[in-house]
Amino acid sequence: MRTLTSAIPLTASACVLAAGILCFHAAPAHALQIQDAAAIPTETAGIVQPGDKFRIQVWRQEEFSGEFFVNEQGVIAHPLYRQIRVADEPVESVERRLRDFLQQFEEEPNFVIEAFFQVAVGGEVRVPDIHFLRPGTTIAQAVALAGGPSERGLLERVILRREGVDYLIDLTDPAVPYRNTTIRSRDEILVDRDRRIMRDYVVPIISVAGSLATILRFAQGR
Repeated sequence: MRTLTSAIPLTASACVLAAGILCFHAAPAHALQIQDAAAIPTETAGIVQPGDKFRIQVWRQEEFSGEFFVNEQGVIAHPLYRQIRVADEPVESVERRLRDFLQQFEEEPNFVIEAFFQVAVGGEVRVPDIHFLRPGTTIAQAVALAGGPSERGLLERVILRREGVDYLIDLTDPAVPYRNTTIRSRDEILVDRDRRIMRDYVVPIISVAGSLATILRFAQGR
């Protein structure tokens, strides 16, 4: 099943996350106040926030089926589901609440519910954007689903911003347990850029010098 990466509603939470990824992208990772990855909070993983999305399929009930955002009021944005509050709840709790709701219409409802958390993935990835990812997706998988690192991306310097705190994760070392950290709603992930002197400074200078030399030779030959 493909990852949902578009059709983001213009809610306040989506705007805040979009603004965050723009600022996050603009700031070089070496300038951030980075914390030890061992301190990454994980105890509340799987909590639903406004702006997240649910895919619900109810057997033989098309009016209950579809893809729905969680609005700013913390409920599923659908006329039939708006009485179900889901924000600040774990996904398992949302599933139970949905079952209780559907039992008003059918004694044993047959349904499937999938959650997708909004996660900003930026920096040196091929598809920087707000992506909708399943709970349980790891940071490494999130980077892969954003198209993977660009030719200048440094997988050994991936910054996770969670609740306003930045953590450095090395995705190249399989022995590091934090590379398997799973995403949470509203996480921001930045793949840092390779800032080698030769690539960023020497080569451009040589290129400019070569261009100037060509222009001078052309001018002198006229």
